[in-house]
Amino acid sequence: MTTRTTYWLEYAWLDTHVEPGVAVEAADGRITAVRTEVPAPPPGAEVLRGLTLPGLANAHSHAFHRALRGTVQVGSGTFWTWRELMYSFADRLTPETYHALARAVYAEMALAGVSCVGEFHYVHHAPGGTPYADPNAMGEALIAAAADAGIRITLLDTAYLSAGILSEHRGEPPNAHQLRFSDGSAEAWAERCSVLKERDHARIGAAIHSVRAVPAGQLATVAGWAEERRAPLHVHLSEQTAENDACLAAHGRTPTRLLADHGVLGPRTTGVHNTHLTDEDIALIGGSGTGTCMCPTTERDLADGIGPAVALQRAGSPLSLGSDSHAVIDLLEEARAMELNERLRTRTRGHWTAAALLRAASADGHAALGWEDAGAIETGMLADLTTVALDSVRTAGPVPRLGAETAVFAATAADVRHTVVGGRHVVRDGAHTLVPDVPQALARAVEALRA
Repeated sequence: MTTRTTYWLEYAWLDTHVEPGVAVEAADGRITAVRTEVPAPPPGAEVLRGLTLPGLANAHSHAFHRALRGTVQVGSGTFWTWRELMYSFADRLTPETYHALARAVYAEMALAGVSCVGEFHYVHHAPGGTPYADPNAMGEALIAAAADAGIRITLLDTAYLSAGILSEHRGEPPNAHQLRFSDGSAEAWAERCSVLKERDHARIGAAIHSVRAVPAGQLATVAGWAEERRAPLHVHLSEQTAENDACLAAHGRTPTRLLADHGVLGPRTTGVHNTHLTDEDIALIGGSGTGTCMCPTTERDLADGIGPAVALQRAGSPLSLGSDSHAVIDLLEEARAMELNERLRTRTRGHWTAAALLRAASADGHAALGWEDAGAIETGMLADLTTVALDSVRTAGPVPRLGAETAVFAATAADVRHTVVGGRHVVRDGAHTLVPDVPQALARAVEALRA
């Protein structure tokens, strides 16, 4: 049976401008018509007051990192000391506790206007590396969690085979924490994740954790798996200078050059962070059409540095955004931070328009996750919508035609009033319709890991 809904948008962001009074008709989860100059809600229409954007795409997530929020802010340290605490939480995950945590985290994302998440998933097995009876039990828990929270997911099943670089074909054996991440070889990884099935709300992609975690001789296996399926392929790239130093010492090449030489780069590939790059690296990434996913709140939280996003985009690399470790979950803040970081670095303003930043948070993020049919309020696209209030203490005042600038440079996740996914109201008037008490669900799930 066809399900039809009409949404009346008080103001809509139509990629280039704010349009008042827009009626969006949806059937079976897709937009069937977009009508402008509709001054009042049609009879029976769902009314979305504020500025409605396409649903936002969180292109890089590690759901279990949400349990670290606050905990890792005590004292100082480095990325590497942060990683040890992260491992301690990873050690405690089971399919059941991961489902509970991810369901709450994805519900938090929906409250922040996120309609689709890219889950960079590498906690595959039981502690010690023993596979579960279902070798994909952890990945299935994440897919189910997204369904329960009402959002879409691209499960980026991640090859994570070694603790560091030893040579072209050998990596340092995984440490005790990393054993549950590893399938032993890229071939075994491919065999396991080939069993995963896509569904209406879930697509399957691949990821290379990093050049530290996948020996160079096995990179092509992962890239080939993704190419055969025309699936998205993501990789942590040059997040830390130590990664670059180790790669240069072992291979005489930067991580970017190593990936290029093994066929990893390309238009369906996204490098996550892309922080510490040479001019040649930038040319290789841009020239191959490889995307860049910036995660500014995590990059500054971990003191990683500011990546060359402007230079990458000019070279031809599409930009997307992710909340990564979930220091906060707020795609509007990620968009704002990318621009403001660049202003601090260069001491000049206006590197991206609000429109460009919104595209990074929506259409380009969806494309990076293999959802080219989402991220725009257009006929034929998935009916995913996010409405930002224009009358909160943060957003009141500017004229509506500056709604895009208001959303990017003033609003926060707290200003999201509605999130519609596939024509279904997942967040209505700031409340999640499927997870009754998201803060309590988060608190219970995090406490279960602490215990």
